[in-house]
Amino acid sequence: MKVSLIQHSFKQSREATMNFIASKIKESALNGAKLVILQELHNTQYFCQEELVETFDLGCFFEEDIKFYADLAKQFQVVLVSSLFERRSAGLYHNTAVVFEKDGSIAGKYRKMHIPDDPNFYEKFYFTPGDLGFEPIDTSVGRLGVLVCWDQWYPEAARIMALKGAEILIYPTAIGWFESDSTEEKNRQREAWIAVQRGHAIANGIPVVAVNRVGFEADKIGGGILFWGSSFAFGAQGEILAQASSDKEEVLYIDIDKRRSEEVRRIWPFLRDRRIDSYGEILKRYCDK
Repeated sequence: MKVSLIQHSFKQSREATMNFIASKIKESALNGAKLVILQELHNTQYFCQEELVETFDLGCFFEEDIKFYADLAKQFQVVLVSSLFERRSAGLYHNTAVVFEKDGSIAGKYRKMHIPDDPNFYEKFYFTPGDLGFEPIDTSVGRLGVLVCWDQWYPEAARIMALKGAEILIYPTAIGWFESDSTEEKNRQREAWIAVQRGHAIANGIPVVAVNRVGFEADKIGGGILFWGSSFAFGAQGEILAQASSDKEEVLYIDIDKRRSEEVRRIWPFLRDRRIDSYGEILKRYCDK
């Protein structure tokens, strides 16, 4: 299965950015990609750097965005993983991944479950935690375990997706550095981000891909985030299949052999050897003595 990861910057307007994405979906299809994956909240700037009530207006484009990407999936005959700002009802919004089948129908949705609240990542202001659970999405290219950004730090999410038969873990992402951080701290953060997801591939014996945005996006008080790109794919043993740069727009292509997971799980039968009778404490917030 040929997979395309589209890593890009914000183009200063929603319309220009969506037109750019459309051109890259077309390019991906012409290059043989059957599965195309977009980064987190790809239509706009990463608006969670500030808490602004008027920003909720962006969620009102959700149905329009659905049609736009459904048409692209159908036109170019690709399975498409998008990441959209969903207005569900008045005052109720989600960070939602929508997966389109190659005929333009919606194969499934995933609403981001883990919602961060950190400086310049004020997502709890905007997003209600997901209520669809960790459910893989069946498509013509396989069963996709779609999660979103902050979810990537949680092994529980990856494990549940794998236990439900996901054949690949997919993480649309928006993560980057603050200029005030030292070079050493920047390197530690990026390497930790890569390492934890590589671990998900190894622990579950399935490929993992992440698609991150790139470029600097300012906030309104003189700071901002330099998104570190570095979109990647790891195979079922944690082997690196491809990785993008930290500072350039790229369309990354990967050939994924889903049969390899069977081979890896036969030699590393981690699922077989799980002590499910002894894991009850994982449901506690913390194991106080």
